[in-house]
Amino acid sequence: MPTPPILYSFRRCPYAMRARMALLISGVRVELREVALSAKPAAMLAASPKGTVPVLVLPHGQVIDQSLDIMRWALAQHDPELWLARDDADLIAHNDGPFKHDLDRYKYADRHAGDAADHRGVCMAFLRELDQRLAITTHLGGTARGMTDMAIMPFVRQFAGVDPEWFALQPLPHLQAWLTGHAESPLFDAIMRRTRPWSPDDAQTDLLWPAGHDQAGVSTSSTISNA
Repeated sequence: MPTPPILYSFRRCPYAMRARMALLISGVRVELREVALSAKPAAMLAASPKGTVPVLVLPHGQVIDQSLDIMRWALAQHDPELWLARDDADLIAHNDGPFKHDLDRYKYADRHAGDAADHRGVCMAFLRELDQRLAITTHLGGTARGMTDMAIMPFVRQFAGVDPEWFALQPLPHLQAWLTGHAESPLFDAIMRRTRPWSPDDAQTDLLWPAGHDQAGVSTSSTISNA
């Protein structure tokens, strides 16, 4: 069996979530190494000294340590739902830049100066823009899920999770339905299954992910109910 790529990941990291979704939908099997952030593996740090997940190490030694690059690499191997055809780079850049900046200062207010409510308000301006887009079509890139949805959804989920009761009361009906559809999908369920932190003593064959060649039973349907 060919040597699989190695993916260093952390289950709850939104950057790692989107990388895992693209890898899973592409059908690329990897050796999944769950990282304990308090004890980062020396092998990961040797591959990517920046020390953040995800990190994908290809069999010939190339290292891809940016989540969007991992997504695009995986989909370049196989893109059964044509996610790359629905890749709004500008919208994703706003999510990863200004929105994430304010999201961190809202979610982790104790680590930053400033008013968390102000940062939440700035985030809401972006979420209202997304809601307006979703009022026109069921996904951010059109009628089917794609790269834009999968790159942004984990961060909207993170925002919603700071204060779920407050978020549920906000006038964002299209965004809330979109988030629920993706967060409750078979795809997201598959990439969020728990695994113990990796140890150098683990056998490679025990770490192959997904376990089978059938994308862990994940449907490739692009309807909102399966997204």
